Amino acid sequence: MKFYDLMSKSAEDVGLQLSKEQYEKFIDYMKLLQEWNEKINLTAIIDDEEIIKKHFIDSIKAFKRDEFKIARSLIDVGTGAGFPGLPIAIMRADLNVTLLDSLNKRVSFLNTVINRIGVSNVTTIHSRAEDGAKDVKLRENFDIATSRAVANMSVLSELCLPYVKVGGSFIALKGPSVDQEIIESANAIKILGGKILEVCEINIEDTELKHNLVVVKKMDRSPKEYPRRAGLISKNPIK
Repeated sequence: MKFYDLMSKSAEDVGLQLSKEQYEKFIDYMKLLQEWNEKINLTAIIDDEEIIKKHFIDSIKAFKRDEFKIARSLIDVGTGAGFPGLPIAIMRADLNVTLLDSLNKRVSFLNTVINRIGVSNVTTIHSRAEDGAKDVKLRENFDIATSRAVANMSVLSELCLPYVKVGGSFIALKGPSVDQEIIESANAIKILGGKILEVCEINIEDTELKHNLVVVKKMDRSPKEYPRRAGLISKNPIK
């Protein structure tokens, strides 16, 4: 039960309690991730302990921010294999979570996990982020947009902020070095209606890993022209 103890300690660190039922969902999720990863590329992290620490605990640590504890709706943009959105949904069954990804095979994987582990508060959407943000049912409809994508903050802000209600938050899970990214993305975030509130450092138990939560408050509505089409966003980020 060392994994249970480790995850329980991590949950307690952010003010949560991990039940045995939740833990069993995580273990089933891990097994499905490993099984499907042999067929489609979901993650380079396949060892049990590494999945627990670098995927599950890393996602749970988002709850260090109170926004995740009080929000009623969340969209995880470019969710991939479900991180951080699905672990957040497991830990908060009363939170409506939407997982959005552009690859149908990953969405099929997520639907399998959702059905197998029995979470009823999760919806999946197969769409590119820039297309979904133009959908009136999704645009500026969420308390939180989150992403653990590898894109820089300028790109992520254009993809994610249009999903967030005024008064809500875009919270990016980033690596240890974000200072330069934040400087370079400041104008883009302002144009998109956001304001950086805080960069919150998180530690992963039993590792040397230090990650950051970049918290952007949605102050005003995002201009209708954003997000732009796919090629422009990454090739020509907002300056």
